[in-house]
Amino acid sequence: MKKQTQEETIEEIVEYFKTYIFENHIKASINTHSKLKSYNINPIVVKYLSKVLEGGYTAVGVAKALFYPRVLGTSINTSFGTRIQNMFVDLKLAEGSLIKGMDIEFMDKIDNRRKWCQLKSGPNTINSEDVKPLVRKFTDTINLARTNKAFKNINNTDFIVGVLYGEQVDLSMHYKVIDKTHPVLIGKEFWARVTGFPTFYDGLVENLRILIDNIDTQDLMNKGVAQLANEIESSQLFDFSKS
Repeated sequence: MKKQTQEETIEEIVEYFKTYIFENHIKASINTHSKLKSYNINPIVVKYLSKVLEGGYTAVGVAKALFYPRVLGTSINTSFGTRIQNMFVDLKLAEGSLIKGMDIEFMDKIDNRRKWCQLKSGPNTINSEDVKPLVRKFTDTINLARTNKAFKNINNTDFIVGVLYGEQVDLSMHYKVIDKTHPVLIGKEFWARVTGFPTFYDGLVENLRILIDNIDTQDLMNKGVAQLANEIESSQLFDFSKS
């Protein structure tokens, strides 16, 4: 099987982002998140947020209070995490891990040792209370694996956290605590170990920038808010007559 070049691999990842993350997000924003039935509504909070956004209690204000955080936060962040893990497996950059608590497994292209990896998106994506459970999970997994002769040579550095973007200096103190026992590989180093290309991360970032610059998101927010506002206006859940 012919080995892919850096450019070919970047192209595949960029196309994956376009199709499964960005275009899916745009479709969901219009087809799902602009529907009133997709929300569990806190009437007090949504009334207040409408006031903040529109200066009063209006259908458009309520629509913005619901639609904006869903589309700009929850929706894209959830799909990003799920899709990224699938991407590594779908594009054969790694394998899905059979070990509980690990997301992917891959052969490290730098030290030629197999790595079991828990994926994280960025350098500030865990809290202090996440540190001990994560380290304990790694420790328990290693101890269990060592009872299997096939894994007798594994060590702490074979169980890693892979952070998709950022620089070493950006890592939060919580990650730095983990890094004392299990490597936290971030950005350029992580992608180099997965792909074998030292400049892969920089090329990927640049190509994703070009992709994003050319994605058509024209009027996405206005269209979604308008559709949702129309439903809100005619819904019996809301009474704007006293506002």
